[in-house]
Amino acid sequence: MPKITLPDGATKDFNKSVDIDEIALSIGKGLAKATVAGFVNEELVDASEKVSKDSRIKIVKNTDDEGIEIIRHSCAHLFGHALKQIYPEAKMAIGPTIENGFYYDIDLPKSLNEKDLVSIEERMKELASKDYRVIREVVDRKKAIKIFEEREEPYKIEIINEIPDDEIIALYHHNEYVDMCRGPHVTSTRHLRSFKLTKVAGAYWRGRSKNKMLQRIYGIAWASDKDLKNHLDFLEEAEKRDHRKLGRELDLFHFQEEAAGMVFWHSNGWSIYRELEDYVRRRISKAGYQEIKTPQLLDKKLWEESGHWDKYIENMYTTVVDERELMIKPMNCPGHIQIFNQGIKSYKDLPLRMAEFGSCHRHEPSGALHGLLRVRNFVQDDAHIFCTEEQIESETILFCDLLKGIYQELGFNEISIMYADRPEVRVGSDDIWDKAEESLINAAKATGLPFNENKGDGTFYGPKLDFYLHDAIGRAWQCGTLQVDFNMPGRLGASYIGEDNSKHIPVMLHRAILGSLERFMGILIEHYEGRFPSWLSPIQVAITTIVSEVEDYSNKIEEEFRSKGIRTIIDTRNEKINYKIREHSHNKVPFILVIGKKEKENNTVALRRLGSADQEILHSNDCLKKIINETIPPDLKE
Repeated sequence: MPKITLPDGATKDFNKSVDIDEIALSIGKGLAKATVAGFVNEELVDASEKVSKDSRIKIVKNTDDEGIEIIRHSCAHLFGHALKQIYPEAKMAIGPTIENGFYYDIDLPKSLNEKDLVSIEERMKELASKDYRVIREVVDRKKAIKIFEEREEPYKIEIINEIPDDEIIALYHHNEYVDMCRGPHVTSTRHLRSFKLTKVAGAYWRGRSKNKMLQRIYGIAWASDKDLKNHLDFLEEAEKRDHRKLGRELDLFHFQEEAAGMVFWHSNGWSIYRELEDYVRRRISKAGYQEIKTPQLLDKKLWEESGHWDKYIENMYTTVVDERELMIKPMNCPGHIQIFNQGIKSYKDLPLRMAEFGSCHRHEPSGALHGLLRVRNFVQDDAHIFCTEEQIESETILFCDLLKGIYQELGFNEISIMYADRPEVRVGSDDIWDKAEESLINAAKATGLPFNENKGDGTFYGPKLDFYLHDAIGRAWQCGTLQVDFNMPGRLGASYIGEDNSKHIPVMLHRAILGSLERFMGILIEHYEGRFPSWLSPIQVAITTIVSEVEDYSNKIEEEFRSKGIRTIIDTRNEKINYKIREHSHNKVPFILVIGKKEKENNTVALRRLGSADQEILHSNDCLKKIINETIPPDLKE
């Protein structure tokens, strides 16, 4: 009879086989009520799983990370149950979990809308309230196919036929509904109370454009109504900050079908973009980087030699010129090595830091495009550091300090690092990997930033650090990266003369800080909700007139501000001053100057700051000095 050992070392003896639910009940009713699954000797199983021999058991509650994941997966099945009751003709495809929820791809003649989602959600709540027992059944391939043939589910049958012979096929039943999944799932629908269907989108079956377009229904699910409400509040805040919405409102950029995945920058958006690029350019110049520029088109042969052809061909654009197949570059590294290879390099030339704001093109699937956050044409603040093995740690520390300073000056004070070490399939000797990994770990520790380890997730050519910044509402965005490369320099013939007068292959550090400038712009817009720091704001000053008699004085002030590089507009429209102030505040202009007869007579202005109802009366020259001082980029302040 089984002896159960709990995580705290306590043991329980049972005189018969026992499932996870029964073990939880033996500990306490409160725990039993919250139990959704369990670990048996480190294997995650359903709470109905029978334990017949001595085992180590860990109860999984609905508030545990694993428990919430199970609730979300089970909610996908609950959605399927409700959908099939309302639309029996629906064909179910796949319903995996995603961050904070789940989705289900379905084949249904009717196009679902938000009103339909409300009806389906209500039916889901009805079904959950019935406290159906969820029963797991392991079947053979023949029985599984028979069941889904009877249910007229062709997508499920296609999946079954692809399951390897050595894998089990598990079905989950609640009442008349049957679905297929590895599991685990909750053992009762009573656990499924706090969920919401959020949207409908299109998705090709298997993600392949040649296949049928299905409908993808998204939902979110949590362990409690409180957690669900908190997340809905978060989504509402995120929607307010959506860079696509703010991009329209603030006249920053737009997209159109004639150039899918490529940005049309408007004057306001391009102003921010240029300020950001110029800021990074100044910072890297001070850090000892040489800025270079490489061609957009490179011969296919070079991409084959670099190894990109095999890995990235599906995402690369090609063209033919003079009967030569050329590739539009998806990244900058092969071109940088070509510059390194010009002339003989000595160990005294290292480290050599090459930077490029390189325009890259990648053929992203149309369904993956998402505003500025996922585009087909983007500019990377890319750089490659050619160095010796001994210089990896010092160069990594310098880069981490540079990245940390830039993020903080851009308003991101919470930063974290993910360290990834050697994968099973890799190039380079273990000795070199040992040095590189030790260097990266030491550098990560030296930053003082929190970091986690992602075992085995390094690139095949070297370990890496990925840098995450956290925005105003707590979302983590991976932007910066530093990757150690033992592979590509040698493949492309890079070498230097060492102290021993022999040829050596340099180590190449691939590194980016912002990553894609387009994506970083999207993050920046959402982080600040469009209220940019005054040095980045596309319009820094709006001069508003109260009466027409002051237009000549206002024009003079505008000229003075513009001559000092302050981005200024003047508003002389025949509108009430409060209307003008509201409009420029809505457009998030940081400084609004109000000018009337009194201001003209005294050579003053009334200065109002964004978000404040107060105003400050200043001499026009003093106001100019104040605004110049407050719009200096952070790297240029004394």
